[in-house]
Amino acid sequence: MSLFGDGLDAAVQKAFTRPAPKSAGAQMRYLVKQMKSTKAVAQMLRISQRTVERYVKDQIKKPRPDLAARLEREVKKRWQPQIRAKAREKAATTGGIVIDTRARMGYTAPIGSTDQDRIRHLTIALPPRYAARLFDAQAAGASDDRLREIAAEALKEVYFQDNGHRAGSLEEVRMLDVEHLEFEL
Repeated sequence: MSLFGDGLDAAVQKAFTRPAPKSAGAQMRYLVKQMKSTKAVAQMLRISQRTVERYVKDQIKKPRPDLAARLEREVKKRWQPQIRAKAREKAATTGGIVIDTRARMGYTAPIGSTDQDRIRHLTIALPPRYAARLFDAQAAGASDDRLREIAAEALKEVYFQDNGHRAGSLEEVRMLDVEHLEFEL
């Protein structure tokens, strides 16, 4: 489970124009339609092909909790790809992204300044270039640590340095112990 990756996905999902299928049968039918075979869906969900067929025919209606979570995650991952792409493109070119986080923030600064880590609750609008970097890194399969580094760089520039107007000698910002994280497009 990736805190930053899931947060970016949740922000993009808010742009959906229609709700994703809710029932297990509808979700399974959608996945079979997308992947073109019950065998591929069965392999992806780690269940038997016959079980997939039963869900498609509504012979089984209530999946186990772990299967229900996998099913919902896979459907949302594939739901409305064009809307998802437009939302990411808009955030990466014109709109930017808003990060709302409560985390322990620390930084490296010259001797004589206070650089002790402390909990901060920040809600900051990040410029489009950072939204693009976050989405590109996520699409490339970057780890949660890499996404955290990109977000920390963005907070360094926008919050701590105020886009170059202060704290010019600040070297590095670290996000530690993230308690809350939410993105908004």
